This record gives sequence, structure tokens and C-alpha cells, in this order.
Amino acid sequence: MVVVTHSSTTITATALSSLHRLYRHQPTKSIIHIAPIRHAVVFSVKAYMEDSNSLSGFASKVIGSLPVFGLIARIFSDEGGLGGDTIDFAEFRRRVGKKCSVTDSRAFFEFQDRRGRSGDPLYVLLCCWLAAVGAGLLKSEEILEGVARLRLSNDIEFEEENFISLMNEAKEKRAKLNVPPPTVPMEIRAEKALEAIYICCFGKDPIEEEDERLLCVVLNAVFPSVGQPEITRIVKEKARKIAEGGEEDQYPEPKPLSKEAVQLQMKDLQFLKQNSET
Repeated sequence: MVVVTHSSTTITATALSSLHRLYRHQPTKSIIHIAPIRHAVVFSVKAYMEDSNSLSGFASKVIGSLPVFGLIARIFSDEGGLGGDTIDFAEFRRRVGKKCSVTDSRAFFEFQDRRGRSGDPLYVLLCCWLAAVGAGLLKSEEILEGVARLRLSNDIEFEEENFISLMNEAKEKRAKLNVPPPTVPMEIRAEKALEAIYICCFGKDPIEEEDERLLCVVLNAVFPSVGQPEITRIVKEKARKIAEGGEEDQYPEPKPLSKEAVQLQMKDLQFLKQNSET
């Protein structure tokens, strides 16, 4: 017999409500605001990616191009990504939050309780978004250096914008060369997400048993198609390698930003300052 106390029910309901609000809200600085500063090209991605060369990928593009059917498909498609739609971080959070159960939501906040500020659900979701959306566009070192920098700077909005800029540039280069992004299996994307979460949230600390449990829940919530057994294997294998010290040489140190990126950050700060004064 399981006894559910009033306090535990309240905490669970509060966690779920808080996480859903977190997924719905946009960052303080809108991505649309900085678009003119970036390249005009908008990168195209698919949520929990379809294979664009497959029959289903082709069918999705056709359906997505039809005015009425495309609209209906977008309304009823939890996975999204029809006809080359863009999935930004805010939309990614919304879709994950829509699928999260009470157990999933509680795991995000329990993980934050264990890891502190660096375990913020937004940071965890950013790591997952980069792997789900950026794999094939971003280099692994770009992802890991960015999340390592985020661990120190706590500036998630800037890092989000910086990653979008990098993805736009990669998309533009591939378009000029007429080379499509490589197809990356979802299992690999889940592994990349775990690597990013470890760098951002753990630094060089070991992954304890309770962390393993929470990470399995979180990653399964974001990458459900991978399956719980494979997610568990990925997490346990990562924890084992960390415990054995086999990946110490793979930990990136945060690198200074380029002059262009620093100038862009200063422009954003100036913009915020002007708005606060008006």
C-alpha cells in the first residue's frame, strides 16, 4: 500500500505546474530581436529528427506544403517538424513540457536540488535541445565549450543566441555547397545531450547513483523514441567511465568568445540598459 501525504502531493503538483510554466515562457530577450544582427538565413530542423531522405520525411514535406492539411498536421503532431519547420529553444521546451508526466517534472527539480544553479531545468533542456536540434550542424566541441562557459557565466540567453548563430552559419555553408546535414541517430543525440549535461551540471564531479536515476528519467522524457533500456545503458556507461577516470582528457575548458560575439553581447547589454532607463 502506498500512502500519499498532503505535502508530497502539493510538492508534486507545484513542481509540475512550475515546469510547465518554465517550458511555456520565452527567454527575457527574444530571439527575434537579434535576428537582424545575424545572417538572414533561418536554419531548418526537425523535432526529434526525421530522416529527410526517407519516405516518411518526403511525405511530411509534401503534407507540410499543403495549406489545410499542413496546418492540421502541425496542430496534431506532437513531434513536429513538417516541411522543414524550425524548432527554436522556446518551442522545444513547450513540446517537452507538453509530454512530461508528474514523475518527469519532479525529476527535473530534484536534479536541480542536487546540482544547484548549474542543474537548472533550463540548462538541462538547453543541453538536450543542442543535441536534438544541433547534431549535424554544431561540432561536438562547440556544444561542450558553450555549455562549459554557461556553467561559469550563467548567461543562458547569450549562449542560446550564440548557438543559433553557429547553426545558421553551418546551415548557410551547407546550402551553398548543396550538402545536407548528416543523419544522426537519436541514440547518438541522447549521448551528446548527456555529455553536455555532464559538462554543464557536474563539471568534473562523479555521477552518483541518484543522479543516474534522475538523468534516466529526464533523458527518457526528452528522447522517448530511444527507449528506457538504451537510455539506462547510456547513463550507466557514462557514469562508469567517469568513475574510472577514462574521460578526463575530454573535458573542455571554456574558451574566450570571438571579438564579434563579444561585440554582439555588448550590444545586447546596451539594448537592455536603454530599455531599463526608459
